[in-house]
Amino acid sequence: MSEPILEMRNITKAFPGVKALQDVDLSVQPGEIHAICGENGAGKSTLMKVLSGVYPHGSYAGEIVFDGRPMSFGSINDSEAEGIVIIHQELALIPHLSVAENIFLGNERRGTGRFIDWNRANAEAAGLLAQVGLQENPVTPINQLGVGKQQLIEIAKALSKDVRLLILDEPTAALNDNDSEHLLGLIRELQGRGITSILISHKLGEIADIADRTTIIRDGQTIETIDMSDPTSTQDRIIRGMVGRDLSHRFPERTPQIGDEVLRVEDWTVYHPTQVGRVMVDSVNVNVRAGEVVGIAGLMGAGRTEFAMSLFGRTYGREITGRVLMHGREVSTATVSDAIRAGIAYATEDRKYYGLNLIEDIRRNISAAGLRQLSSRGWVNGNEELRVAEEYRASLNIKAPNVLTPVGQLSGGNQQKVVLSKWIYTDPEVLILDEPTRGIDVGAKYEIYTIVNRMVADGKAVLIISSELPELLGVCDRIYTLASGRITGELTAAEATQEDLMHLMTTEKELVS
Repeated sequence: MSEPILEMRNITKAFPGVKALQDVDLSVQPGEIHAICGENGAGKSTLMKVLSGVYPHGSYAGEIVFDGRPMSFGSINDSEAEGIVIIHQELALIPHLSVAENIFLGNERRGTGRFIDWNRANAEAAGLLAQVGLQENPVTPINQLGVGKQQLIEIAKALSKDVRLLILDEPTAALNDNDSEHLLGLIRELQGRGITSILISHKLGEIADIADRTTIIRDGQTIETIDMSDPTSTQDRIIRGMVGRDLSHRFPERTPQIGDEVLRVEDWTVYHPTQVGRVMVDSVNVNVRAGEVVGIAGLMGAGRTEFAMSLFGRTYGREITGRVLMHGREVSTATVSDAIRAGIAYATEDRKYYGLNLIEDIRRNISAAGLRQLSSRGWVNGNEELRVAEEYRASLNIKAPNVLTPVGQLSGGNQQKVVLSKWIYTDPEVLILDEPTRGIDVGAKYEIYTIVNRMVADGKAVLIISSELPELLGVCDRIYTLASGRITGELTAAEATQEDLMHLMTTEKELVS
C-alpha cells in the first residue's frame, strides 16, 4: 500500500461540557473513496472541520499530515490552498447570485484593475459545469435550480480550486434516487482523475456501493477502519461498530391494534401558489385509523409534502378544496391553529427551516406549539415549561446537557426528537411525519420508530411521508402511492414490495376505488 495522502493522528477536540473527539486516527490513501460512518453526534463532522481549518490549529490536540507534510491550518482558506475542499451538508451557496458568481465567490476572475472579467468567469464556469455533467447557463440564479444541481455546483466550485482531497458531508441526504446516483457516479469519475474523496453518509447501501474503505467513529473515538472489498464488511458489521450493539431488526416489532377511523380527507385538491392552473394535489382521498401507521410513497415532485402542508393550516398552495373529517365530523384546518385544535400535528421535512428555532433552547422549542397549556392570562408558567421539557428530554432520550441547550448545537437525530416532542406535547390525534429520519443515523432512526410505535400503542394515528421504501415497509400498516399529485395505489405493508410501490409511484393511472 502506498503512503497515505492524509493522516490525522490522535485528534482530540473539546467543547464546553463535552469532549467531541478523543484520540481519533484517520488514514486515507491517494485516489480512494473513504467513507466515515457513525451515529449523529459521534464526531464525524467535527473531525472534518478540524481537517478543513474550520476549527483552526491550536483549538484541538493532535497532528494532521497531508501529502507527507505536517499541517497547521488557521482557516478554511489555508486548507483550500493545499487542495482540501469541504462541501458541508448545508450548502454554502448564495441563492440570488448566479452560478458563476457562486463558483468563483472569493476566488474571482479579475480583469484589468479591480474589475471582474465576467466573460472569462462565465466561460470558465461553463467548462466546470460540463465537467460535472450540467448544461446550465452560468448566469442562472442559484435559487432557480434544484438541490441536486446545487450539489453538483458545489463540486464544480471545488474543482475551480484545484481540489486534491474532496470532503462531502451527507451529499445525498436531500436528493432523490436519480440525483443521488448521478452524484455518486461523478465521485467515481473524480476518482478516475486522481481526486481523493472522503464521504460522510448515513446511507449504508450507498457506502457499500462506492467506498473503498470505511472508518467507523463512535462517541468521539475511532472504532475501526474496514476494507469494503472484504466479504465480512457487511452493513450489519458497520451498524455494530456505529451503535455498539446488534440491531437484529432495523425496525422495532409492533403488533397493530387498529381501531376506528380518526382522519379522513376527501377530494383534496391544491393548486400551485404562483403558477396559475397548475394542480399539485389532485382529488386525493386518504384515511387513517386509531393505532395505525399509514405511509405515503412517491417520487420527488409527486405532491407528498404539498399535500401535508396544505392540509396543515394551508401553509402551501391556493384554491384548496376538499373536506377534512375527524371521527366522521367535518373540521376546519384553514389555519395552523385550526389544525392543532382539530387534533392534527405536522412535523415538517425541513426541521431546520420550518420545524425549529435553532438559536432558541430545547425548552422553548418543545413548548412553542403548546403554549396554551402552559399559560394563564397571557403569562407562561416557566417552572412548568421547564418540567415539561425535562420530561420529554428524558422520555425521548434527547442527548443534551440540559433543556437550556440551544437546539442548533444538537445533532440531527436529537433535533428531530425535539421536533417530535413539540408536536407530541400538543396531544394530537393524528401526527403527520414528513421524512422523519432524513439525515440521521441508524441508531437514531430506531429510536424514532420506537416513538412512533409508542404513539400508536396509545391509540394515536400516524401518517408518514418517506422517500425510503424499506422504511415505509418496515413501519407502516398501509401505504398509499402518489404520482403527479394523484393517488395511484393503496397496499397493505404485508402484501407490498419495493417493486410494487415503485411501479405505482411511476404510473399516471389514478386508483379506482
